[in-house]
Parts: sequence; structure tokens; C-alpha cells
Amino acid sequence: MLPDRSGNETVIEAPMLRKRILKKMPRAAELLLRRAYGTIPVSIRYGRSYRDTITLLNESQWWSRDTLKEYQAQRLRLLVHHAYENVPYYRKTFDAHGLRPEDIRGTEDLRKLPCLTRPLVRDNIDALVARNYHYSRLQRETTGGSSGTPMGLYFERKRTDGIERAFIHTSWKRVGFKPYDRLAVLRGKLITPTKNGELWEYDGAERSLILSSYHMTDDNLRRYVDRIRRFGPDFIFGYPSAVMLLAEYMNRNSTEPFETVKAVLCGSENLYPSLRAKLQTAFNCRVFSWYGHTERAVLAAECEFDHRYHIFQEYGIVELLDSHESVIDSPEKIGEVVATSLINFAFPLIRYRTGDLASLSSDSCECGRDYPLLEKVEGRSQEFIVTKDGRAITLTALIFAQHFSAFSKIKLMQIVQDKKGEIKVRIVRAPEYSAVDEDEIRNVMLNSVSGDLDIGFEYTDEIARTRSGKHRFMVQQLALTRE
Repeated sequence: MLPDRSGNETVIEAPMLRKRILKKMPRAAELLLRRAYGTIPVSIRYGRSYRDTITLLNESQWWSRDTLKEYQAQRLRLLVHHAYENVPYYRKTFDAHGLRPEDIRGTEDLRKLPCLTRPLVRDNIDALVARNYHYSRLQRETTGGSSGTPMGLYFERKRTDGIERAFIHTSWKRVGFKPYDRLAVLRGKLITPTKNGELWEYDGAERSLILSSYHMTDDNLRRYVDRIRRFGPDFIFGYPSAVMLLAEYMNRNSTEPFETVKAVLCGSENLYPSLRAKLQTAFNCRVFSWYGHTERAVLAAECEFDHRYHIFQEYGIVELLDSHESVIDSPEKIGEVVATSLINFAFPLIRYRTGDLASLSSDSCECGRDYPLLEKVEGRSQEFIVTKDGRAITLTALIFAQHFSAFSKIKLMQIVQDKKGEIKVRIVRAPEYSAVDEDEIRNVMLNSVSGDLDIGFEYTDEIARTRSGKHRFMVQQLALTRE
């Protein structure tokens, strides 16, 4: 079982060090302290919540489906009683629907409760904080805003981060990761150039070479390749869209893969099949992906053998809902991911609508884990285009399931829609891009939607990223979501 919430523990916390100590230090002293911090064993550095969660997952990932479901039911009962007694929003919601905590005995009973939406979270943020948590135990975070307006929420300081890291490390272990491995990181951090023009920094605490994903010009990418090769990372860790720019540069210039890299670790954005293929070509290794959110209500990851996402049932409860908010039990049918977090009691998210669309698989996996499988994640409902006759077409169907020879001549692309039946394709061109490539893109897209779309093109030197450094493949300005 996950550690209870009553225990106090001393945790040497990286974010706290950075914010309260490192900012006040000279650069040389900061680097020295980071390196010293990195020598502390991971199990001590991330605290008891990390250790206990690792212990749980080493065993629970091999539990039967029935045992996992019973574990979820036990955690859910604890969560519901806690929320009713301590969280004003849920006390009001339960009372309004004539429910008591005893009415929620298992995961199927969740259907008695209404869903929680992003607007509801934004409008009730104070009422969603558990009253038995002192403010000193809370850590505020904000979603990246890739789906629209950023949203604030709270986690339990020290504890939630330790649990999250334990789940991520457990999933990465499937492709050979060890906690002391070296990472080359492209995750949206803006690096201030040094006097020597370096756009990277070494984080000795995390054994990571962090490269700016805001300065990825061809000249800088050439330097990135050289610096990564000299660093010799075990893994590349990043947003798919940022790692893609590095991969495309390497593919265009026939650059040899990095010999030390065992796998590319991609998260926080949808990893489309064509993008996965580009990364595999450039790096000549496994491309590993997982699915989760800043809200920490759902987490699913690939395994050693399969690209389908294995849902961590110890982390959260996942439902798929159709457009009428009915639960989808049949495989292959697309529905919205609705999640209930089992790891954050400080700011409970119960039946939280993520806006993501996915489908379940009816198969099991040869890895032996009995987790439910997400066959595919289509991405957020904002990642659909609407044709003239009102059809919603996924980016996968429009672009990523197609073959474009023009893609090898594009540095970055974005689809923008602000009117039904019309899209604008923004492109950052490579030097060899020509009018022939524009014709190919237009024709292939039109073929995928039976010609029911007007397509315009805009060429630019740069496409803005979100506040957290992510690249939005789709900017959908039509009101498609149900909130």
C-alpha cells in the first residue's frame, strides 16, 4: 500500500534547494552543491514516499487484474471518505446528489458522481484543497496550457513528487534505466547563453545535460550534437516535438547516432507514429513513451515489448466516456479519458475530465503485467480539425497516418483552425523545401478528408511554443470541447 499521509519525513528536496539556496549562490558554488547533492542515494534524496512506492510497484506490477482492482477499491474508499470529511467541494457535491461516502464501494460506483472539469477546478480551487492539510504542506503547480488556459492546482509537498518519480522510474526501468544514468534533456527549459555562447547546462544533482529547446537552429543543433556526443548520455529525455527537431537535423545531415544512448524517453506530448519513426531512424534505438498529465490523475506507459500504454492502476482509476458521458466498456471504441487520482489527497481529483481521447485494447501483453491497455491515445479534443460538413478528423488521420516525402524538408509544422472547413498550415522550411512539397501536403490532406477542406499555407522562421516549452501541433480555435 502507498505510505499513509500522517507520517512526517525529512526529504532533501531538489526544487526547494534550487529555489531557496541555489539562487543566492555564486554560479561555481551552485554547480559544486548540485554535484554533491547528486552523490546522495536516490532512495534518501526523494524520501520515504519514493522508497515505499518503489517497494509497492516491484510487487504490484505483477498482481492479477482482480488483485489490482481490489487495491483500487480500497484506495478509492479511503479517498472518498477523506474528500467528504475534508474537502468542501466534495461535501457539497455528495450532498447535492444525495450520496454518502459509503455509497462508493468500488470503481463502478464512481458513475454515481458527476465529472470534474477544468472550468470547475478553476472556479473552485480553494474549495478543492483538503482542510486537514496546512498550507506549509502544499505545493502549487500550474498546467502547461497546451490545451488552452493554464490551470492551477496543489500537491502535497515532498510526498507527491516522490511518488511520481517512483512511478516514472519504474516505467523507465522497462527499457534499462537505472536511477544514476545520465540524461540529455530537451524539455522546454530556456537556457540563458553563457559568454561562450553555450546553450546548455549540466545539472550535477540529476546527472543531466539540459539543452535549451528554444534555440534549436541548424547551427545550434550542430553544436548540440557535438555536446551530447561528448557527454555520452545513457538516455535522451524530452518532449517529442523538441527531440524531433534534433532528430530531423541528424537525419538531414546523415549524422551518426549516439553510441551510448539506450533509448529515447518521450513524454508530455502525443507521440505520433510518423514521429516515432523519425526518432528511431535518427537515434537507432528504442523510443519509449508514456502518457500522463501535470494533474497527476492518470499514468500509463509502454513496456519492454509493446507500444500500447499499460495503465498504472495503483496511480489512478481510468474511465472512458462517450459523448453522452456513458462509460465505454467495449474495446477499440474511442472515448474521453476521465481519471481519479489515487496519489494526491491534498487536492483530490475525482472523475476529472482530461479532454484526451483514447481507446482500450481487449488483449493482454506478453510482458506478463495484467494492467489494462490503452490501444491508442488520439490526443486532446483540441487536436481535431472540423471539415465543411462538420466531421471531426484527428491529426493522426489528417497527417500522421499519411506518408509525406515533404516532411524531410520541414523543420516544424503547425495546423491552425479558426473557421469550420478551413485550416492554415504554418511551416518552418528547410532549405530544400519547394512548391512541389506544398502541393504534396495539400493533396494528401485533401485526399484524407475527401476534399472537404480549404487549406492555406503560411511560412515563418519560428513557431511559438507554450509557456512550458511544448510545441502545439494543432491550434484549434473552434469550440469543440464539452465543458
